[in-house]
Amino acid sequence: MKRDGHIHTPFCPHGSKDALNDYVETAIRQGFREMTFTEHAPLPEGFIDTTPTKDSAMELSVMEEYFHTIQQLQKEYKQDVTLHLGLEVDYIEGFEKETTQFLNEYGPYLDDSILSVHFLNHKQNWYCLDYSADVFEEMIAMFGSVSAVYQAYFHTVYQSILADLGAYKPKRIGHMTLVHKFQQKFPCTKDFSAEINEILQKMKLNHYELDYNGAGVVKPLCGETYPPAEIAAKATALGIPLVYGSDAHSAKGIGQGSEQIQL
Repeated sequence: MKRDGHIHTPFCPHGSKDALNDYVETAIRQGFREMTFTEHAPLPEGFIDTTPTKDSAMELSVMEEYFHTIQQLQKEYKQDVTLHLGLEVDYIEGFEKETTQFLNEYGPYLDDSILSVHFLNHKQNWYCLDYSADVFEEMIAMFGSVSAVYQAYFHTVYQSILADLGAYKPKRIGHMTLVHKFQQKFPCTKDFSAEINEILQKMKLNHYELDYNGAGVVKPLCGETYPPAEIAAKATALGIPLVYGSDAHSAKGIGQGSEQIQL
């Protein structure tokens, strides 16, 4: 069954305002029969969004409306496509307790979910690594090198797998090579194969799925899936389930990168 397991919605503050029906009908036209809406979960209590636009995630105040809207959509399209209610949850080191409290409250209502790393800490300053090339360049200056940013990112992804976030912790790791987003402008010369293999081994041990994310294909400074094909092949060889995700933030983003993905 053709599935897209990573889709955003009009509830995303940095996405489009395309109607949810447009997302679903675009997916149906492309042959998808299973979809998960994974809107950015509210950031943990006490964490301040450091992006210039402060629009990384939903506000907690709209969570009930989001749930209700997706549940209504499930009923509307139940004859055409299987829709799952989900969230993309940020793993932010040091905020495990707050994230667990959030998941304990809202996790029982979820059909599916993703755990992703977007924010990295350096000397008590937080940076959203995929916000823009300018912010990534600032991170390079602060962390000391491109490879230092990569090291911090893969360390944090590894920590996200180890973290105890309670019974409703997501079991799919989102775009595990998101740090590659600006690689054509800021290439990394250090090989991180050992760190990536360690992440995959830990995922296998903990029975995690991997988000095989097509969004990087359409990012002009990336040009590849998250993760790239060779890492996806290693995951498959280890028996880690791969779930295609368009990471669409608009209706036209449905299916993006899927032509480069073999499942």
